[in-house]
Amino acid sequence: MAAFLLEIGTEELPASFLGDAILQWRSRIPQSLEANSLIGASTEVYGTPRRLAVLITDLPSQQPDREEEIKGPPVQAAFKDGQPTPAATGFAKKQSVDIAALEIRSTDKGDFVFVKKSIPGRPVAEILTELVNQWICGLEGKRLMRWGDGDMRFSRPIRWLVALLDNSVLPIELVNGSEIIKSHGFSYGHRVLHPQPVTVPQATDYVKTLGDAFVIVDPQERANIIQQQVQTAAEKAGGFTVFYPDLLAEVTNLVEFPSAVVGKFEPEFLQLPTEVITEVMVTHQRYFPVFKGTDGKELLANFITVANGDPNKSDIIALGNERVIRARLADGKFFYKSDLAKSLESYLPQLETVTFQEELGSVRAKVNRIVTIADYISSQLQLEEGQRQKIQRAALLCKADLVSQMVYEFPELQGVMGEKYALASGEDPEVARAIVEHYLPTGAGDIFPRTLVGQVVGLADRLDTLVSIFGLGLIPTGSSDPFALRRAANGIINITWAANLPINLENLLTRIATDFAAQYHKEQDKLIANLQEFFLQRIRTLLQDEKQIDYDLVNAVLGENDREYIERALKDLLDVRDRASYLHAIRADGTLDNIYETINRSTRLAAQGDLDFQQLEPTNVIQPELFQKSSELAFYNALVECTRITQQAQQSRNYKLLIAALQKIAPTVANFFDGEDSVLVMDPNPEIKRNRLHLLGLLRNHGRVLADFGAIVKNL
Repeated sequence: MAAFLLEIGTEELPASFLGDAILQWRSRIPQSLEANSLIGASTEVYGTPRRLAVLITDLPSQQPDREEEIKGPPVQAAFKDGQPTPAATGFAKKQSVDIAALEIRSTDKGDFVFVKKSIPGRPVAEILTELVNQWICGLEGKRLMRWGDGDMRFSRPIRWLVALLDNSVLPIELVNGSEIIKSHGFSYGHRVLHPQPVTVPQATDYVKTLGDAFVIVDPQERANIIQQQVQTAAEKAGGFTVFYPDLLAEVTNLVEFPSAVVGKFEPEFLQLPTEVITEVMVTHQRYFPVFKGTDGKELLANFITVANGDPNKSDIIALGNERVIRARLADGKFFYKSDLAKSLESYLPQLETVTFQEELGSVRAKVNRIVTIADYISSQLQLEEGQRQKIQRAALLCKADLVSQMVYEFPELQGVMGEKYALASGEDPEVARAIVEHYLPTGAGDIFPRTLVGQVVGLADRLDTLVSIFGLGLIPTGSSDPFALRRAANGIINITWAANLPINLENLLTRIATDFAAQYHKEQDKLIANLQEFFLQRIRTLLQDEKQIDYDLVNAVLGENDREYIERALKDLLDVRDRASYLHAIRADGTLDNIYETINRSTRLAAQGDLDFQQLEPTNVIQPELFQKSSELAFYNALVECTRITQQAQQSRNYKLLIAALQKIAPTVANFFDGEDSVLVMDPNPEIKRNRLHLLGLLRNHGRVLADFGAIVKNL
C-alpha cells in the first residue's frame, strides 16, 4: 500500500481560514477518494499558520478494474427493421465496442440500448495528480486573495508545494499567471528556529521531519501542548486559567511551535471590572488571564501569551506584550472613570444619535418601543405594580451603555457595563441585572436570563426587532439573515420555555404589529400572518433539533395547515412544548402503541363525517335511538364517561388523565370495529352512518386535545 503527502506552503494564514480549511479537507478529500474508487485509504489533515497538509495512507497502487453500464439511444432510434441505424453504430463506435455487444434493456422510459464496458483501473499517481488541483482550488473562505499576475485565489500567496507518493515526487504544477509553482520533496521548518529547507524522505516521515524542524503540524497536538504549558505557567504564578474554546482554537492556529510566556501588569489595573480586563486579554490580545479564586471573579496581575518565537527570548517577548496590555488597560481605566462621572440615565439623549435601522430611526426610538412592549408582557403576566416598575426602568435603560466610552471601544461589553453603571448610579439591583441579562442567550448553549425583569425585557427587545424588521418586508430568505431574526425568534421561544412564562404570543404579535402598522403605514394582516408563520417554523425546528422530538410527533401537535393547532401553539408555547414532550415520552415507553390503532383508525374514518373538531359531548350530537348493535351503546356510554376526564385534562393540562381514559376506551372501540357485535360504519342508511361517524369523530376530538393522531407515523 502507498502513502501520499501533499503540503501547501503559504504566507501566514489567518487562524479562522486555517481551521475551516482543515475541516473542509477532512470532509472532502475522503469523499473524493471514494468517488474515485480508492476505498480504505486513511486520511490525516494537518495545518499550521504557514502550511496546510494531508497525509493519505493505505492507498492502492491503482484503482480496481470495474464494469460500467452505459446507456445509449432508444431502441426505436437504434434499430430499424432489425438493422442498426447510424445512431446505434455511432454509439458503438464511441464506446469502442462491436455492434454485437449492444444489449437492449427495459427502463421506466421505454427500451434503450446499453453496453457493458470493462474499465481497467488507473494508476493512483495519475488520479492524485488530477485531484490535487481540485482539493486546493476547491477550498472556500472569506476574502480569498489573488497575487502576482494570475487569477488563482487563496487565503494567502502559495510559496511552495510538496507532493510525495511514498518517496517519489509526484510532478504537480500550480499555474498562477506567469508564476508556476512546481512540487518537490522538501518543505520549510520554523521561520525563526529552523528557517532552512528540510527534506522529507518519504510521505510517512512528514510529521517527524517537520517536528525536528520545530514545526508541530498536528493542530490537536499543539492544542494539548498549549493547554499543558499555560496551565503550568498559571500555577507557577499562583493561580489558574480558563481555556476559552474560541481563544484556544485561535491561538493553536497562530503558532507552529508554542511557548507559553508569563507577563504582568500593574496591580492598580485590577480596580477595573474583571470583565473589562478579560475582554482586553482574551478578545483583543489573545492572552489567557490568570485567576486568583476558584470562582473566576478575581484576577491576578498576570497574563499568559503563547509565543511562536524562540523560547529563550521569553523575557523579551513578555516585555513587549506587557507594554501593549498596559496601554490597553490604561485606556480602559480612563474610559471607565469617565463613564462613571455621570449617571446611566443621562446617556439616554445620546441614543438619538445612534441609528437602529434607517427607516426605523434611532436606538432611542427602539427603547421607547421596548418600554411599551415590556408593559404589554407585564399585563399578560398580571405582575404586581412594583415588579412592573422595575421592568419599565430596565427597559428604559437597557441600551444606555451603548453610547458609553467603554462600550464604544469594547462593543462586546454591551450590557455588562450597563449593569456596572446602573449599580454605580444607584439603580435597583434587579434593574441592573436585567440590563446584562436581556441580551441572553447570545448563542447556542448559552445561559438564559434568570430574573423575571431580565426575561421580560429580553422578550420585548427581540419582539420589537422581529416585528419592526418584518414590517419593512426584510424577511430572512435561505441563509441570509442579516438582522439575526431566526436567532431572535429562537430566543423568545427558548426564554419562554426555560422560564415557563405563560405568555400569549399570538396576542403579543397582533398587538405589536397593529402599533407598528399604524405608525409606519404598513399592511397589518400580512405582517401578522408572516410573523405567525415564521414563529411556527422556529417552534417546529426547536422541538425537532433541540428537544430531539420525532418529526411526526411535532406535526401532530402543530398540525399541518390546521388553524386550530396553529392558534393553540402561538397562544400557549408551554402547552405545545409539553404536549410534544409527553408524546415523545409515551412513544418511548410503549403507551402510544396501545392506543395508536384505535385513535388513528377512528381519525381516518371520522374525516368522512361532518363533526367539527371542538365537539366533545356525545349527548349533543349522538342519537341513541339509531343504535342497532350493543357495541354502539357501549361506545356511546364510554364516551360519556370519557368526556368528564377529557375536560378535566384539558383544563389542568394533565394529559396523563386523557391517555389513561383513551387506554380504557380502546377495547370498547376495538369491539365496535371488529368484535362479535361489530358494526358497518358506512351503513347504507345515511342517518345511521352519520351517527356512527359522529361516534368516531368524538373519539378523534378527545384525542385531538393532545394531538392529531392522524399525523403520527406508526413504528417510526
